[in-house]
Amino acid sequence: MPNTSPAGAPHLLLMSPEDNCLIARTALAAGDVVDIDGEPVTLTEAIPLGYKVARMALLPGDKVLRYGALIGSITAEVARGAMLHTHNLASDYLPTYTLGPDAHAFIGSGH
Repeated sequence: MPNTSPAGAPHLLLMSPEDNCLIARTALAAGDVVDIDGEPVTLTEAIPLGYKVARMALLPGDKVLRYGALIGSITAEVARGAMLHTHNLASDYLPTYTLGPDAHAFIGSGH
C-alpha cells in the first residue's frame, strides 16, 4: 500500500529555497504520494534514501541546484517527482574530480 506524507513528517527535504531538487529522507516506493511545494505527487519509481528528486519538471540543459549551488545539468526530460541520478543528470564538476575522460590529460600534464 502506498505511503502518504503525514503533516509534520515530510519524506522530502528542501536544502535551500532556490533548489530545484529535494532529498529523499526515507526510501520511497513507486506509488507513494509525497508533498512537493504543497501539492501531492504520486511517484512513478522507487527512490532510495538520500537520492535527489525533481522539485519541478526539468528539460535537457537545465541546471540542477542543491544547497543553492550548481551540481549538474539535466540530460533527459525529467518529470516532477522523478529521481535525479546518472541516467538523467550529468555532473558539472571538473573532470579531475570525477576522473572522466579528460582527467588523464590533466594528470599527465604535471598539474
